[in-house]
Amino acid sequence: MKKNLSDEILWDSLKKGNVEAFSILFKTYYASLYNYGLKISKNETITEDSLQDFFIYIYEHRENLSDLNTIAPYLFSSFRRFIIHIIKKSKKNTFVRDINENIIDIHFTPEELITHQESKTFQNQNLPKLLNKLPKRQREVIYLKYNCNLKATEIAEVMDINYQSVNNTIHKAIKNLREDVAIIQLLNS
Repeated sequence: MKKNLSDEILWDSLKKGNVEAFSILFKTYYASLYNYGLKISKNETITEDSLQDFFIYIYEHRENLSDLNTIAPYLFSSFRRFIIHIIKKSKKNTFVRDINENIIDIHFTPEELITHQESKTFQNQNLPKLLNKLPKRQREVIYLKYNCNLKATEIAEVMDINYQSVNNTIHKAIKNLREDVAIIQLLNS
């Protein structure tokens, strides 16, 4: 099976039980979903276990999955719900951080920003601090857009908000970052 199949063909093959299609899906999305899950759970073990269980769940329930034209939004939104459910379930048994499934608290690291920068302005050493100052919803939208390379329509699906809200949130986040960068540049001059 070719690795550059359309999402629709890959998903259809998976639903029909094609193990190679499942393998391609796993290899294509594992790292991105893992990083996103880690942002949600802040725990490597919970993230890894949840992601493996999530992929097993997808394979075991493949015949009942809806038809898809694009896979990424479905996987991100489903995994988001899946890991939040796992966190809430484990919270009942042990102390696990409190989580609001509507607003995920994402924090950026300098390493993530080195490879995902759009302009020289954002090469500022204070960017992680500036990003982490943004409201939670803005941080999640920025993370999904620039770290997971999702389109606004896909982000809307993942976060269960409308398309216009995604665009407004991205616009507000970038506006906030530009204002903060301008203030820093002014202070440093």
